[in-house]
Amino acid sequence: MIFLFLCFEFAKIGLFSFGGGYATLPFLYHMSEVHGWFSLNELSQMLAISSITPGPVGLNVATFAGFKTAGILGSICATMSIMLPSFVFVVIVSKMLKKFKDSPTLFSLMYVLRPVAAALLAAVSFRLFFDSIIKFDTFSNFALKNIDTKAFLLFIVLLIVSLKVKKDPLIYLALGAIAGLLLHFNHIIKLIPFA
Repeated sequence: MIFLFLCFEFAKIGLFSFGGGYATLPFLYHMSEVHGWFSLNELSQMLAISSITPGPVGLNVATFAGFKTAGILGSICATMSIMLPSFVFVVIVSKMLKKFKDSPTLFSLMYVLRPVAAALLAAVSFRLFFDSIIKFDTFSNFALKNIDTKAFLLFIVLLIVSLKVKKDPLIYLALGAIAGLLLHFNHIIKLIPFA
C-alpha cells in the first residue's frame, strides 16, 4: 500500500512542480510535515546530496526520498512517478508546439508561473533555514541559545563570498559540505562503528 501512496504523492509533485528541480521543495516539505516519511533535516541533507550528484535535482531528491521511505522499490516508485507527468506533458506539447508556439495565452501563462515558482522556492528556503539553523517552533520562542552558531557563521561566510566572487554554485555547495564536515567532525567519528 505504501508504494501506491508513494506513486500518487510523487506523481502529484511531478504534475504541479513548475520551474525545475527546486520547485519540488514545497511539495517535499509538505510531504515531510504531513506524512513524516523523512524529517526536515533529512530533507535538507537529501537536497544537498541531490545538488552535487549528476542528474536533475528534483529527480534525485525523489529517488532519495523514496529510498528513505520504502527502500529500493520506494525509490523506483518515486522516481518513475515524478517523471511520468513530465514525460506525458512533453509528448503532448511536442505534438502541439508548432500550433501554439506564438500563442500570447501560453506566453502569459509561462510569464506568471515563473514568479510563482520563485516565491514557493523562497518560502521553503526560509523555512529550511529557520528549521536547520535557528531551532524554534514559533517566533515567540526565539532565543539566541537556539541558534546553531557554527551553521549560521558558515552560512554567512558562504553568502558573502558567493556575492563577492561569482562562481558556479556547485563550488559553494562543495565548500559548504567540506566545511560542515570539518566543523562537525566529532559527530562523524562517533557514527563510525570501529572508531
